[in-house]
Amino acid sequence: MSDQDPLYNLDEESREAVQNMFSGCEEVVGVEHVASVLSGAPSHSGDAQLVAYIGLEPSGKAHLGWAILSDTIRNLLDSNVNVIVLLADWHAWVNDKFGRDMEKISLAGDYMTEVFRTLLGNPPEGEGPGQIRFIRASEVMDSGKYWERVLRCSKNMSLSRVRRTFSIMGREEDSSDHDLSAFYYPALQAADIFELKIDIAFGGMDQRKAHMYMREVADRNGWTKATCIHTPMLSGLKGPGGRMDSFDHKMSKSDPNNAILLHDDHDLLKKKIKKAFLEVGNPSSAIFEIVEHVILPRLGSVKVIPDPKYGVPSEYTDLHSFSSAVSEGTVHPLDAKMAVADALAEVLAPISEHFSSRTELMSAMNSITGSQ
Repeated sequence: MSDQDPLYNLDEESREAVQNMFSGCEEVVGVEHVASVLSGAPSHSGDAQLVAYIGLEPSGKAHLGWAILSDTIRNLLDSNVNVIVLLADWHAWVNDKFGRDMEKISLAGDYMTEVFRTLLGNPPEGEGPGQIRFIRASEVMDSGKYWERVLRCSKNMSLSRVRRTFSIMGREEDSSDHDLSAFYYPALQAADIFELKIDIAFGGMDQRKAHMYMREVADRNGWTKATCIHTPMLSGLKGPGGRMDSFDHKMSKSDPNNAILLHDDHDLLKKKIKKAFLEVGNPSSAIFEIVEHVILPRLGSVKVIPDPKYGVPSEYTDLHSFSSAVSEGTVHPLDAKMAVADALAEVLAPISEHFSSRTELMSAMNSITGSQ
């Protein structure tokens, strides 16, 4: 290890802790802040407690990408990090979710809390190490300092600089000239991080631009610059398309036929996966991404059980072996898809079980999302 590496001065136990908490992340930016705290420097809040955060708009039902985010949360909790899930209600309002109906947004926040509790096996909640907190942005905004931070996060940022962050809202750069509130969105997101005294900001790779905006603001103001970690993005089932840097290809609940929702039953999973893009010899497929980022981390293997007339059962414990078997014709693409559907049904079973007893909440979510 080079003496220029931010982890160079850490003892072996601390280096292992960093590797564990960021396991499965596609990118880590600014790890030196976390390294400094583990070396004895104060955290953002001034004590030795690392605090991580993810901000999510309560905007609909959960899709499979939330399972990947929950893995990162679990790694952080297991590393004694305190984790905040910010239910970004006013951000959802700015982004026109649910027709800017705050009652519906609030209900979706209740639902989001239940989903993450279930995905994580109901971890302890509180402000201590290894505990999780669910906080609404509307609560954070009550601080007398918050709006000052928003203004400071906006100062000296050009409109063109702000436009470059619009992909964090799922918008094109030229989409919001009629909507001044959209230009405050990245400043709101940055202010959340400073207001909550965050040490580790995380999200999918689509949030990278917001985090880089935050780090630029920190440099301008001499504020603590949080480490930023980014998880992989799942592609939509229909296959990649659009500009990769705007993540037009990502799995999104806005198109249920292009995404796996956490409430999809086995029959619906088979139907969706059967139609998913999978081209022999092409490694770019949501099928393989789901195996790599969801199935293997939870189940350890993917099991293919073809019709006995066409082959024998097989089992794969790594992505390369599985994808190679499909490319080489050892496993038929349809059999591969059905194996993924069966595995997903097993992975998602706890969600179905939990929400089967929360019929009132699910009925309300179905009503505001127009789904079943």
